[in-house]
Formats: sequence, C-alpha cells, structure tokens
Amino acid sequence: MTVAFDEMNGTDGVTRPAYHELAAWLGEVPPDVLQQRRREAELLFRRIGITFAVYGESDSTERLIPFDVIPRVLAANEWDTVKRGLEQRTKAINLYIKDVYTKREVLRAGVVPEDLVFQNPVFRPEMNGQRVPHDIYVFIAGIDIVRVDADTFYVLEDNARTPSGVSYMLENREIMLRLFPDLFARHRVAPVENYPDELLATLRSVAPVTAAAEPTVVLLTPGIYNSAYYEHSFLADKLGIELVEGRDLIVKGEIVYMRTTTGLKRVDVIYRRIDDDFLDPLSFRPDSALGVPGIMSAYMAGNVTLANAVGTGVADDKAVYSYMPEIVKFYLGEEPILKNVPTWRCRESEHLSYVLDNLADLVVKEVHGSGGYGMLIGPKADKATLEAFREKLKRDPRGFIAQPTLALSTVPTLVEEGLAPRHVDLRPFVLTGRDRIRIVPGGLTRVALKAGSLVVNSSQGGGTKDTWVLDG
Repeated sequence: MTVAFDEMNGTDGVTRPAYHELAAWLGEVPPDVLQQRRREAELLFRRIGITFAVYGESDSTERLIPFDVIPRVLAANEWDTVKRGLEQRTKAINLYIKDVYTKREVLRAGVVPEDLVFQNPVFRPEMNGQRVPHDIYVFIAGIDIVRVDADTFYVLEDNARTPSGVSYMLENREIMLRLFPDLFARHRVAPVENYPDELLATLRSVAPVTAAAEPTVVLLTPGIYNSAYYEHSFLADKLGIELVEGRDLIVKGEIVYMRTTTGLKRVDVIYRRIDDDFLDPLSFRPDSALGVPGIMSAYMAGNVTLANAVGTGVADDKAVYSYMPEIVKFYLGEEPILKNVPTWRCRESEHLSYVLDNLADLVVKEVHGSGGYGMLIGPKADKATLEAFREKLKRDPRGFIAQPTLALSTVPTLVEEGLAPRHVDLRPFVLTGRDRIRIVPGGLTRVALKAGSLVVNSSQGGGTKDTWVLDG
C-alpha cells in the first residue's frame, strides 16, 4: 500500500510551514500535560452533553464522539484551493438537480444515464416541473474531502440532503479556545464561530417572495430519539430560532403555521432535519408521525422554503458521484478544481469484471450506503469476507461502486501511548443563499483513531479534531 502523506512532516520528514508553530509547541509541552488536557476535554464534552446514538445497536446507548486535542492545520493557500473547489462543485450540484426535475438536458446529452435518475429510490416525481424558491435546492451541503499528497484533495462524497456534524465543528473550537489559549496565541486562526450567523443569513435570504421583511425560520427535528438531536437543539439555540417537531406545525390554506402560546404564527423557512420519506404523510409515507400533513402543498404553492429542497438525494448517491466531473464540465464548462476518487461503476460489465478480479485491493461501497456500513475494505478483509462480497456484487452489481484503497493523509493525534499519525478526512459545510455562497474556513476533521484504520465515521469508532485554517 502507498505510504500516507504526513500533513505535518511531509514526505521528507521536514516540518511543513503551516505546522512550524504547532511542532515547536509540541516539543515544549510535557506529555502528561497533553494527556491531562485530553481528560479535561472529555469531561467538558460530558458536561455539555454532546452525544450521538447508533441506530440498530442492541443497547442503543448515547455515546461521546472521541475528541482529539491536537488541531489539524491548513495553510491559507491550501484552503483557498479547497474553497474554490467547493463553490464550483455546489454550483454544479444545484444546476444538476434543477435540470433533472425540469429540462433534463444532462440526460438527453447522455452525460448521466437515465436509469440512474428515474430508478433512483430517492428521485421524487412530485418535484417534476416544480419551481423552488430562487432555483436553489441544496442550501446546506457537507462535502467530504480527503488528501493524498501536498497538492491533491479528492472529494470522497457529496452530502446534499441533511448533512450533520457542524455542531461538533463549533464545539471543538470552543473547547480548544478554552484549553489551549497559549497555542492559539501563536497562530492566526480563521474563525468558525460565525457559522450560525452565516447559516441564518443564508436561510433568511431564501425566504419566499411573499414572506415578511423579517422571515420566520424554524428548525424541524424528528425529535429526541434521533441520533443527531443534540445538533438540532444546539443549532436552533445558536440561530435563535424555534426548534419544532411535526406536531408543532399546521398547514392552513397552503400556508405553514407554528403553534405558539399566543396563537398561530406563519413560518417562511424550514431548516428540516427530516428525510423526504417522513416529511408529509399525505405525499410520502402515510404512516409517518414525524412530518406535517399538507406541507408539500404549501411548498408547491411557493409559500414556504424547505432547506434542503425535496428530492436532493438524486445528487448525492455514490453512483451519481462518479459522474460529478462530467456534471461540472457540462454545466459550468470548467475542469473540476477538486478531483473525484477514481471510481469503478459495478453496473458496467467491464468495470465489474475489473472489480471482481481485483477485489482484495479495492474499497467497495454500497451506492446508497452511509456511515461506513455495508463497505468492504479489500486489503483488510479475510478470504471468507471477500468471497461473500464477491457473491453480493454478482447478484446486485448496480448497488455498488469500487475505488482504490487510498492512503488518506495523516496528522499527529494524541492516543494513549502518546502522539501518533492517524488518517483523517474533512467535511466543510457550504451554504448557498440567494446572494452568495458562504463557507466558514475549515470544517469538521474526522479521524480514524485505530492504528492503520481508514474508517473515520463516528459510528465506526472514529473521532473528531478542530481544523485550523491559518489566516494569511
């Protein structure tokens, strides 16, 4: 396997410029002090109550996401490349979704196969020909990025439905400011604390044209049993908006109202953290008790903005991901700034043949999978697992894509034994409003805490880090 790029020490063992101050500081701080700060960070997270649940586990207990106290550092010029690539990609994603539900020029041009759209379980025929406010579908995107060398960042995944994790980005920064003021004093770190203000400005900017001068924005949650409920309540509090459940909203005359102690209040924008299926029992799953009956009629009448729009899942499964470079070129006439990971589509016979012949060297993912589940990491799998996956691929090749086993970059991480390199990815959050695209510098760095592991998902034992973008 290729040796991973070390973000602090590069390929030659010489500390890279962005890490000079951190490396010097690490040389001065006694190891026992670092471990003490690590314990303090865990205690703070427990007091704050930042937890998540893993669906399907028998005990389903709430867990802390492990937090690593050594920040990941990106130079200003590195971030600039990532930022430009994110802006380009989210523009293309929005144009693609609009096209898929209106003119379908991308399908007629043969850029994306029709069956990938029309047979996609998250394609929403209800959205055909439907105008959405300001022609924006994805207001909040979480684009997962990995790094393989000093100059190359790959997009690993596009999250265009209800991306989560931004609360950890914000809390990680707050904890670091509290525990390491001396380290902050040695750096000029770009702020992330303004994310709630940027998100609220984005949501208000996309209110329907019929909305009041001060649009009413709410955050719609499935409720306390959702694995991301902490984040829902955290964000509503930070934005200064109401956190509501489906039962708190009612539709009358194709207008959405919120029940309050003083009567009904009109709602203009709903930041929804509920999947399409559960949003409106009159349009989707009739057994859903989480949504709002009739909300789709208000949406289609243009009286409320749903963020993100209904049907955005057509842009973020792993099969469509493989066409994103062509999608960027088709709509923008530009080469992608951020590359895709080379991807084999098992739905194509030549690709399937290659994947079956090289299964032990590849990562195979379910097209609609998430959270690190349903995935094969060939080099780590035993013979029985490989054979079982081979049969899966033969039975349902359309359900899988395959990629090379990337040597994800590593950053210094504090583990029980001391500092050690661990693999990371990055989830920046991209906000698209009527006036502009907003991206706070950095994002959520997820880290694989097990030695040699490439799986960074919290549900699979991964942790998080604060991401420092140096300001100038």
